[in-house]
Parts: sequence; C-alpha cells; structure tokens
Amino acid sequence: MDEARIGEILEPGSEEEQGRREKRVRERFWATAKKAARRVPYMDEVVAAYFCALDPKTPVKVRGTLLAALAYFILPIDIIPDFILSIGFGDDVAVLMAAIAAVRGSITDAHRLAARHALADHDIDTPADDDKPTIDL
Repeated sequence: MDEARIGEILEPGSEEEQGRREKRVRERFWATAKKAARRVPYMDEVVAAYFCALDPKTPVKVRGTLLAALAYFILPIDIIPDFILSIGFGDDVAVLMAAIAAVRGSITDAHRLAARHALADHDIDTPADDDKPTIDL
C-alpha cells in the first residue's frame, strides 16, 4: 500500500466525520479484533490505540487519525478483503502501523493497561500470548 493512499485514509477529517467513525468503531471493533487477533502481530497496541482514540483527553487530531485507521480496520471490504486468510489484514496492519507510529506519544501507559485488561476480558489471544510461559498444574 503506497504512502499516498495511507495518507488519505489517515486524514483526521471533520468533526462530523470523526463522530461517524467513532460510532462505527465502537459498534464493530471487538468483533473485528477477535477475528484479527491471531493475525495482527501487535494487537495489544491496536487495542491501546482504540482506547486512546476514545479518550476525551486525547488531542482532536490524534483521535481523528486513530479513528480513521480503526475505521479502516473494521471495514469488511477494503483494498484486500479481510476474509482472504493470511493476507487479508495486511493492508489493515500497514494503515494501523502508520497511524500508531504517527501518534505513538499520545498512547499512554493507561491506554496500554486498559488494552491488556480488555483483551483478557474479551478472552482474545494474541501472538504475544504464544511467547508467555505456560504453567501446568
């Protein structure tokens, strides 16, 4: 995915557009996160970005950028449809990586802590979970 296309996707947009994106993201994020969790290598950071985007203390432009990337992530049809296993979330990952890199300083430890708790609450396993030692009882 080229930089020009990513730049278009990540435009914060008007306040009205941000409101529409936020509504869509709130409605569909967790269902998409469950489907994508094992294929997105840094799902915990994506969920932290979700919490950052919904945090009213986050600067408007940062919220807009993250909402744009998250809205693209939850769309069922995009440049590479998500149902195409192994590569379907590839374009989503590129957009999310660009957005998170652009606003990394606004994603706080509190957002990351909320992400860890939410992933556990939603019973979502991520690739990072594979690295954790298991305890046999």
